[in-house]
Amino acid sequence: MQHARLKEFPKDFLWGASTSAYQVEGAWNTDGKGPSVIDMSNIVEGTTDFKVTSDHYHHYKEDIALLAEMGFKAYRFSIAWTRIFAKGTGEVNEKGIQFYNNLINELIKHNIEPIVTMYHFDLPYALQERGGWSNRETIDAFENYAKALFINFGDRVKYWLTINEQNMMILHGSVIGTLDKSLKNPEKELYKQNHHMMLAQAKAMKLCHAICPNGKIGPAPNISSVYPASSKPEDILAAMNYSSIRNWLYLDMAVYGRYNSIAWSYMEEKGYTPTIEKGDMEVLKNANPDFIAFNYYNTATVAHSENDDLNTVSTGDQQISDGKPGVYKSSSNPYLQKTEFGWEIDPVGFRNTLRELNDRYNLPLLLTENGLGAFDKLEEGDVINDDYRIDYLRKHIEQAKLAITDGVRLIGYCPWSAIDLVSTHQGCSKRYGFVYVNRDEFDLKDLRRIRKNSFYWYKQVISSNGEKL
Repeated sequence: MQHARLKEFPKDFLWGASTSAYQVEGAWNTDGKGPSVIDMSNIVEGTTDFKVTSDHYHHYKEDIALLAEMGFKAYRFSIAWTRIFAKGTGEVNEKGIQFYNNLINELIKHNIEPIVTMYHFDLPYALQERGGWSNRETIDAFENYAKALFINFGDRVKYWLTINEQNMMILHGSVIGTLDKSLKNPEKELYKQNHHMMLAQAKAMKLCHAICPNGKIGPAPNISSVYPASSKPEDILAAMNYSSIRNWLYLDMAVYGRYNSIAWSYMEEKGYTPTIEKGDMEVLKNANPDFIAFNYYNTATVAHSENDDLNTVSTGDQQISDGKPGVYKSSSNPYLQKTEFGWEIDPVGFRNTLRELNDRYNLPLLLTENGLGAFDKLEEGDVINDDYRIDYLRKHIEQAKLAITDGVRLIGYCPWSAIDLVSTHQGCSKRYGFVYVNRDEFDLKDLRRIRKNSFYWYKQVISSNGEKL
């Protein structure tokens, strides 16, 4: 649809950017913090990646000052569960509470709205040793953790996100480092874990509404439109299959409290259905999210699959099989460009995804990740020419404005990432931020913060409320 005149971004639009605790804070075993599954699986001998990352823990005032200089209206960050409860349960770590109190207060001092992700991949390792999300006791542990967050920070935090990219943990846990490699029947076990995460999420949502009268809470999956590889009816069925398994399984449950029928049929066919105990569905139906947060990087294209070989897709540093025999298989989209890491770039797909979400759920939408990872080069005079990042973000913001004109209720845009951090796949060499952190994989250098070209560009975008792109 073409529009003669585009609507403006809302006056209270939440312009910002995002990070996650394990990728930016560092200080992984400082001030009473316990180890997470990420800490235990991704610390490689000799590297300083996940031990130090960008050392935001000790630089947060400097970092927030830079966000304020850009004019941020919001900052989406995650709280490390093991900084609040070292072992996932037990006594609250007061030094952890103090750090996040200081962080939140610093944001508010600069008129930046804190948007808090409660769980971003980093399950406490102590809980993992007791079965992790396969153990229903983890549901209660998460509810207890959520209660601590709402009590300690709910007076200042308005926007809460429950679980970051739950769908990616289920579908691609081996790639992001959250999959327990000891599982004997991983897929069946993962859908059991998924059910438990959904219960934990629903309980947290209900608790938020009870404890934080002004608080708003929502899920935060990774969502993308799924295209059929052709107009062949079987390819269209395959696209519907993948949309249900990738997207709607997670949001139908979060919003409506029910399993998506196509996804449930898939689980039945494969023998993956979880055990639903008495009272589970009642808990799930009482979640009532206030909005949907979601991460978007690209769309997916799939084709019909018999019991044939599956195609592979790039995750940047490795090729993985993507698809389910007899359900769908991945397909390259010839109409899209790709990043140097093999990720397809689809700004129009962002508009498509926004429209799908708006039509299906009729809730406000908050974009919490969208960005371009690249090998940024620090040039003489502390110059980082990341015009490729500017081009990527500009095209997505243009499509966001078109989606708003279409009638989508988009309330904020928080791309990935606010400052450079450690990428899950490529370490600190693959950079996403508006601010360059001067370090490499094995040398911390001085961790100096340096403004990229995109820093000044995004400052102009925010000050003009999206008019100057």
